[in-house]
Amino acid sequence: MAYMAFDTLAASLPPSGAACLRVEPITTAADQANAVTSPLSALEWSVVALARNDSLSSLRQPGRLSMAMATIFRQSNPRLADPKLEALRRMAVLAWHHSFQVPASELRAFFEAGFTVGHYETMMESISASLTRDRGGRRGR
Repeated sequence: MAYMAFDTLAASLPPSGAACLRVEPITTAADQANAVTSPLSALEWSVVALARNDSLSSLRQPGRLSMAMATIFRQSNPRLADPKLEALRRMAVLAWHHSFQVPASELRAFFEAGFTVGHYETMMESISASLTRDRGGRRGR
């Protein structure tokens, strides 16, 4: 099981404004109890699974040209209408591509959307296990 050291994350940021970028999820005893008893829902797990196929470019705001090309080629927008699920999708996309190295702003948005540290750890463990399983399967062939 891996844990993210939030104190060292803030310390690694540049000195200008580092104090305002400190990422500390607000947790209470109830949050810690619910983290174990309230895992991600089936809908949330499906968002995590679908995020595996999303590219990092899906996290950027689309420009005029890319929106026009998407219209011409009938490509769908991977962004979700529900802000909570979109925060989960963004975190999952980053996790699939960069593992535990996610920007502090995305962590903040994830926690502000209503997710707990328990949700984060559960999702990251699942993604890490899936990536490890995939790498092991490729070597054996």
